[in-house]
Amino acid sequence: MYDLIILGGGPAGYNAAERAAHGGLKTLLIEGRALGGVCLNEGCVPTKTLLYSAKIFDYAKHSAEYGVKFENASIDHSAVIDRKGRVVKTLVGGIGASMKRAGVTVVNAYGTIMGKDASGFTVKAGDEEYKGAKLLICTGSTAAVPPIPGLREAVDSAFAMTNREILDMKNVPEKLVVIGGGVIGLEMASYFNSIGSKVTVIEMLDHIAGPTDSEISKILYKNYVKKGVTFLLGAKVTSVGKDCVNYELNGKEESAPADAVLVSIGRRAMTQGIGLENIGVLTERGAIVTNDKLETNVSGVWAAGDVNGKSMLAHTAYREGEVAVNNMLGKPDRMNYNSGPAVIYTNPEVASVGETTETVKAKGLDAKVESFTLKYSGRYIAENEGGDGIVKLIIDKEHRKVIGVHMIGNYASEIIYGAALMVDREMRVEQVQKIVFPHPTVGEVIREAMFMI
Repeated sequence: MYDLIILGGGPAGYNAAERAAHGGLKTLLIEGRALGGVCLNEGCVPTKTLLYSAKIFDYAKHSAEYGVKFENASIDHSAVIDRKGRVVKTLVGGIGASMKRAGVTVVNAYGTIMGKDASGFTVKAGDEEYKGAKLLICTGSTAAVPPIPGLREAVDSAFAMTNREILDMKNVPEKLVVIGGGVIGLEMASYFNSIGSKVTVIEMLDHIAGPTDSEISKILYKNYVKKGVTFLLGAKVTSVGKDCVNYELNGKEESAPADAVLVSIGRRAMTQGIGLENIGVLTERGAIVTNDKLETNVSGVWAAGDVNGKSMLAHTAYREGEVAVNNMLGKPDRMNYNSGPAVIYTNPEVASVGETTETVKAKGLDAKVESFTLKYSGRYIAENEGGDGIVKLIIDKEHRKVIGVHMIGNYASEIIYGAALMVDREMRVEQVQKIVFPHPTVGEVIREAMFMI
């Protein structure tokens, strides 16, 4: 008998398992594939490994701008993929070691909830059944594959791929068509554009990067058009052929030739086939319904990570798992989704937290919105020849609180946590002005901007 059974060993699950074990709960973690989930095995980490290689290659190609000259820089995509595999293997092994040190029992099998009785929950994994007093569901998400004519056949033939398959593709396609201009689509478009593919991105919306602040999105768009990526915005994919993707744009049927296709139109929660119906867990649009304590409608059952459909970001999943465990341990805790940062690891990077220009208008907030060039930073100018990065501040007028920060420019991913802290703690402009930032850094632009807004 376990105090807690966790279904799913991704960021929400394995982090929660460690926290629960340290909190004194006898914990069982059930994972059907590899520890680390989508993020570590086929998402965040492998993608960043590829993108870092592409960034080094981009620097090599443009090194003369920085006074460094050499000829015939090249990239070995197959070697990049091999290195990605080594990085993932190392980190998966590290999680396994962490579970062992914490005293978490790990079962490598797919788990199914069989039922509930007075003593708790029964979960079947492989040929064994396990009992747990509490249940935390962290089964994650999977790439959505819409019912577009020809797409399923294209996926079956490996002409079309999701984020999982493309990360293991050893050849570099001459022409890559990306269906979807969100985070995954843009990051893969960035990588393959850097290493030589002719990339076309087809997006139904009139902009890229989804809910990203519109000014930031436009700068990112301009950068990638300059790099040679073709964007077809406001376009609807109508079918996938054997060597092309067909779409409708401005009322006309068009076709984009392709040697490979990436499907990246979003993700759906993994709630099918895990036995939710056996204990009556409520779902909405395929995701488990949870409150800000991560509780479901069934007493003793929590759900964290992509499976609840609230954020679908690994760092959000970490925190959700912690909130769930804290509440199990009698330590009241709540999830705050307003201060969770988001990052797109393109080159340049995009990072944001809090309200955007669009949400301010939609909510009718009385806010001051201003943008500042990153060229206020000596380090940015020194390291980004021709860079056009900005930081955008959104300030509540009445109380002068920081309610949104958005950046485009390298190092943005490493800076945004500080901005998230400002939003989370509802810091006022005058409070940020008193923080001593290191110099010279790109991040100090945020402090400088606080004196100009």
